[in-house]
Amino acid sequence: MTTSMSRRQLLVSGGTAAAVLATTGLPGPAAAAPPRPNGADVVLAWNRELLAVVRTPGLQPATVHPTRSFALLHAAMHDAVVATAGTGRPYLFTVDVPGHAAPEAAAAQAAHDVLATLYPSEGSEFASLLAGQLVRVGPAGRDAGVRAGRLVARLLLGLRANDGSAAVPPVPAPGTAPGQYRPAPPAFAPAVFTHWPAVTPFVLDRAEQFRPGPYPALTGERYARAVREVAAAGRDTSTTRTADETVRARFWAAPIWNYWNEIAQAVVGGSRGGLLVAARVFARLNLAFADAVIALYEAKYHYRIWRPITAIRLAGEDGNPATEAIPDWSSLANTPPDPAYPGAHSVVSQAGALVLRQEYGPRWPLAVTSEALPGVVRRFATFQDAADEAGLSRIVAGVHTRLDHEAGRQLGLDVAAFVLRP
Repeated sequence: MTTSMSRRQLLVSGGTAAAVLATTGLPGPAAAAPPRPNGADVVLAWNRELLAVVRTPGLQPATVHPTRSFALLHAAMHDAVVATAGTGRPYLFTVDVPGHAAPEAAAAQAAHDVLATLYPSEGSEFASLLAGQLVRVGPAGRDAGVRAGRLVARLLLGLRANDGSAAVPPVPAPGTAPGQYRPAPPAFAPAVFTHWPAVTPFVLDRAEQFRPGPYPALTGERYARAVREVAAAGRDTSTTRTADETVRARFWAAPIWNYWNEIAQAVVGGSRGGLLVAARVFARLNLAFADAVIALYEAKYHYRIWRPITAIRLAGEDGNPATEAIPDWSSLANTPPDPAYPGAHSVVSQAGALVLRQEYGPRWPLAVTSEALPGVVRRFATFQDAADEAGLSRIVAGVHTRLDHEAGRQLGLDVAAFVLRP
């Protein structure tokens, strides 16, 4: 079981740190600045920067989930903005800032310091972005904002230094009984993020707080119906999957948190909101994603349910006469190397839809692009429509059943609702 640090403890940390902020010095930039930009641009620029980093092969550590980086980045910017703007509720700790401090400078410096620590090889790129933003902020309150951003980043990185994300992933023994997960063909790659259930959540009280209920019996009709559905629609040579379903399966094949950060960029950028709103939306979104991923891996490795390709090929062993073994069955998409239940796309997408709906209402026209299928744009009238398609796409891709999707949707709702609570 893992637990997050209580809000009371975090407040004590922030109060102690206020004295550090008051005595920290920083030489101030001497150049005159152009007019201050809309503060939301600061948040959007750093989000784009991190998206570029995690999409660059070799930059993201293989055993550290990218959602942790997004949560650190946006929690730091949000809490730096709250500390300097004098309004809003911090998510992780409170820092008292003496005198006037520019929130844009605090957000930019906090973002820089977090990413420079996480990805030191990209330091010059981050420094260039920071310098351009600080010049645009102007001299009034800039130095104090920089000091505040530095402090928030240092406190946050210190808070998460021993959160379990650096642990060596254990290697679980492959399952042998019907229903038990084992590496899936064709690669038979070992299971990933086996240590992630033990990572300390950012906001949840514990990783298993909203664990889905037990997987249905393999001998029941509900299980048989779910397996038959994916066997027909998710096969690489399926004759029942429509052309549009094939596009959906390929469109949503990239890391799902990237899509929702792109969606949030478009919504925040088009909403005319300022710095505080942008920081709040992205912090809520990515704290929900980070904790949802911790929670979903806790559930995955608690239940250890086999993937559809294994379930279908070995259906003769499941004790259910309503399923049919297809020894040469293959899925349209490559099967991810982790257990099936619950589905990550469904968890993350539902969390993202709830966070954005809370801020912007249910109806918002979306034009979504895909790094997995360049040049294709899919359009939605609501956040929920996008979330539903993303989750269901994994069935027609052949890598999840509807059981995984439904459990994932509920887990995403529960985690996001907890993050959004008053």
